[in-house]
Amino acid sequence: MHIAVSGNIGSGKTTLTEKLAKHYGWKAEFEAVDNNPYLADFYEDMKRWSFHLQVYFLNSRFNQIRTIQESKTPTIQDRTIYEDAYIFAANLYKSQLLTERDYENYQSLFTSMVAHVKAPDLLIYLKADIPKLVGQIEKRGRSYETTMRIDYLKNLNTHYEEWIAGYTEGKLLIIDVNNLDFVENPDDFSFVVEKVEREIFGLFS
Repeated sequence: MHIAVSGNIGSGKTTLTEKLAKHYGWKAEFEAVDNNPYLADFYEDMKRWSFHLQVYFLNSRFNQIRTIQESKTPTIQDRTIYEDAYIFAANLYKSQLLTERDYENYQSLFTSMVAHVKAPDLLIYLKADIPKLVGQIEKRGRSYETTMRIDYLKNLNTHYEEWIAGYTEGKLLIIDVNNLDFVENPDDFSFVVEKVEREIFGLFS
């Protein structure tokens, strides 16, 4: 079983991935953030480093998925390969931070990779408005994220809403997290678990 958690920067993906993995005893695959050699540079100069960053994420995610598909252990993944292409790369291109030549090269790579990828059995989308995202980003205090612009987050949210509205790759669960705190409030986490279980049982019915 392969479950993936998707959502904008600061929506709580990594935290929920950790908590669900611990709760169910699943293996967790996390986004390559802490050891990413391009991330800090990207936030300093998006235009210069966008292609490098996106290719790094794409390759990292593809390798993750190969590991997941070869594993017999139920796995939960922090973000999907689809988001890399349909959200982040597309947003950079539309914002003119990724040249047409680089974007076409990236799209070609993505198309080659995704042909070997099976969609997750369940996609969990964490829906969050800008104030929630900003609050979460400020709370975690990553220095390189302090330069992030609000319009960048807004554009990503728009791309997410469009992608989720047309998502047909597999089973989808949308959770509005604007009024949830599944870290501090056990009832909120129980609420999420209840929703997830309803979907998981549906996978085997």
